[in-house]
Amino acid sequence: MALILDNISKIVSLSEEEKKLFLSKTETQHYKAKTILHNAGEICKESYFVNSGLLRSFNINDNIVEHVLHFACEGWWIGDMYSLLSQKPGNLFIEVLEDSEVVMLSKENQEQLYFDIPKLERFFRILTENSLVAHQERLMDNLSLSAEDRFEKFCKRYPTLIQRVPQKQIASYIGVTPEFFSKMKSRLLKR
Repeated sequence: MALILDNISKIVSLSEEEKKLFLSKTETQHYKAKTILHNAGEICKESYFVNSGLLRSFNINDNIVEHVLHFACEGWWIGDMYSLLSQKPGNLFIEVLEDSEVVMLSKENQEQLYFDIPKLERFFRILTENSLVAHQERLMDNLSLSAEDRFEKFCKRYPTLIQRVPQKQIASYIGVTPEFFSKMKSRLLKR
């Protein structure tokens, strides 16, 4: 549980008593690869923190094409934020890509923690703000950068994911088909 507490301590400082209270409101589970933690169409009742392993969130469009929205490896949070915050059915699946240990924090317990430990509201606000900034940057990149530039930016930003994530999912994340991605990667290697 040290990793999640380290993650929080980067933004707010908790006393030992507050740490114990926070941990008492979480649940840790081990999941095998390919486990779906959340289905599109369901209301998201919790957010997930990755202690070990790798998760992704994705959507499947009407043409049965997957669109990867996020990856989350050790020390990262993931969830269907639209559904979690609005408590309406979401449109994301959350899948375990590698055997993982995941800490779950329910919406209900998170709200209670805001009351019991007000500085956690600051922590989650900053986490949400950082996520919003990253989403805006990714949207602008998708509108203005070439596929090659988006891939190079992905490699620089997430160097540890390149070997862990299947190429077709990286292609989906940067917004290209697996076939285009393969040709693009060959061109980049020839340079």
